[in-house]
Amino acid sequence: MGEEEKFETIIVGAGPAGIACAYTLAKKGKSVLVIERGSNAGSKNVTGGRLYTYALEILEPGIWKEAALERKVTHERTIILQGDNALNIEYYNPSFNRDDRMPVAYTILRGAFDEWFAARAEEMGAIVACGVKVDGLIQKDGKVVGVKCGEDDMLADIVVAADGVNSLIAQEAGIIPDISAHSIGIGVKEVIELPAPVIEERFNLKDGEGTACMLLGCTEGIHGGGFLYTNKESISLGCVFTPEEAAQNKKPIHKIFQNVKMLPAVNELITGGQTVEYSAHLVSERGYRGIPESIFKNGLLLVGDAAGLVVNMGYSIRGMDLAILSGIAAARAILNEDRIELVGPVYYQELEQLIMPTMKALDGYTDLLAIPRIYANYPAFALDLCQQVYHITGEVPRKIKDEARAVLKNNNLSIWNLIKDGLRGYRSI
Repeated sequence: MGEEEKFETIIVGAGPAGIACAYTLAKKGKSVLVIERGSNAGSKNVTGGRLYTYALEILEPGIWKEAALERKVTHERTIILQGDNALNIEYYNPSFNRDDRMPVAYTILRGAFDEWFAARAEEMGAIVACGVKVDGLIQKDGKVVGVKCGEDDMLADIVVAADGVNSLIAQEAGIIPDISAHSIGIGVKEVIELPAPVIEERFNLKDGEGTACMLLGCTEGIHGGGFLYTNKESISLGCVFTPEEAAQNKKPIHKIFQNVKMLPAVNELITGGQTVEYSAHLVSERGYRGIPESIFKNGLLLVGDAAGLVVNMGYSIRGMDLAILSGIAAARAILNEDRIELVGPVYYQELEQLIMPTMKALDGYTDLLAIPRIYANYPAFALDLCQQVYHITGEVPRKIKDEARAVLKNNNLSIWNLIKDGLRGYRSI
């Protein structure tokens, strides 16, 4: 392409971050090219998934009403697991389902959502080119001026890297190193088809309502947990855990996940369903501490997972809402600053308003989730204590405190562990 044919912005990756950026820029009349390696937007993207709707509302008021979303999240459930035993804790708020307010969150399927989102960006004037692989950057005098796609050179004033947690674009630019095993988790997920009436009966849902469920104690003592989301006519089931620990314990990833599916409390929710999708995805585990020292270079901006803008809170992983906000922030910086060399600093200022306060506020969860006893000892303690409380045999019972002490000892815990971990957890959050 000749200099006169270049785009104002090229975005690598058609996930929520890239498309939010493209949508915002194209709506203002900028020439935007989105390059997606997958055969269509969403074909290579994976999430649990839950989308917090406020992010779409910031992008454009009311746009969430037409988005390809699944069910309003009205039920929040935690299932603590230990072998065949399970403890269910559920929070239900009817106001989450009111028609006169924007729902807090929806479950989504990325294939449908991303394709809808990309189509909306195209309606604004962006070009979304799918099935195209970016092979590298074009740099001139220390500035990024485009990307290489096979034998083609695609030129732009600004390149936006929205190519995920293991961003090859950012690595080539020298902004981030290759990812390390201890800083990431791996998410494994299946989409299991079930009729809507079956889902609503099993989860005690009304039409349009949905459940978001966290599974704790299901990763065989490895740092991690599971998730389950109800879609319109399917269930998204998966788990996220540390691959480094799985390797150290010689536990294959697929076997850990299959064992989760076979747990009675999980299996009864998916029985009779048909798996129609299987996928895996890398997830940043470090939160605010995982954000690179620099998230821009002259002519290049990092957004979404590529910039480390993900927070693992234990009960949920927030990534999509932060990705959308980062795409908006990048677009605002490009729109508000004519000098290319200053777009990066302006982008960071936008992030300081939209995202960084949240990232900093949730930073302590990294320390909380680093407590190893959360993933084996405490779930086992909770289930064993329930066994002692609810299993009545007619024998004279011991006092609850004596039962608790005995159960603590059986699960390699002590009062000191409770105090120490409690203080650590309090300081973390």
